[in-house]
Amino acid sequence: MRVDVVTLFPEIVTVPMGASIMGRAQEKGALELHVHDLREHGMGKHRHVDDTPYGGGQGMVIRPEPLWAALQAVDRPQARVILMSPAGKPFRQADARRLAAEEHLIFISGHYEGIDQRAIDQWVDEELSIGDYVLTNGAIAAVVVIDAVVRLLPGVLGDEMSAVDESFGENGLLEAPQYTKPAEFAGLAVPEVLLSGNHAKIAEWRAAQALDRTRRVRPDLLPRITSP
Repeated sequence: MRVDVVTLFPEIVTVPMGASIMGRAQEKGALELHVHDLREHGMGKHRHVDDTPYGGGQGMVIRPEPLWAALQAVDRPQARVILMSPAGKPFRQADARRLAAEEHLIFISGHYEGIDQRAIDQWVDEELSIGDYVLTNGAIAAVVVIDAVVRLLPGVLGDEMSAVDESFGENGLLEAPQYTKPAEFAGLAVPEVLLSGNHAKIAEWRAAQALDRTRRVRPDLLPRITSP
């Protein structure tokens, strides 16, 4: 998969995406990452990319000209263009699975008071939000989405079942609690069923625990899981 990110702060993307699993995904060739500095397409001597909003208001708005120039510099005949914005659709695991099937994604990360709406109307395929809050920079949100998508690509995770047996997996529930050695620590014991070797009983226990945890922590997920 090829991923391009257009941002005013490339280091916000390159540093975390160069570490751990995302770094190895690039080494393996599963991810081809390109980060573009929007300032390189800025206007005039000082490379301006923004201006005050028409109609008044606080902050600055990214102008369409530099953004268009940045997009033109990317080879994107089949690319899906995504704008990270607090006004976007909430990003879910289902979106990660959907986007993982794409060959080329381009992320536009906003800053200040966002970008000119004409740019959104003309060049953006979808707007995504990672939560009901506002960040200082959309590149942070872009990294979150890229991580969630790329980890689903074949060969990126060491165990292919890791992306299935986890929270928001195929059953939509939160993952059941996990335990490891020692079997007892500070008077706290691992549930006996996990030590039994009875895989059918263990699967039954985990399913019940996943449902109970979802009811307690994320009851909002249950209507979506049980709806036809």
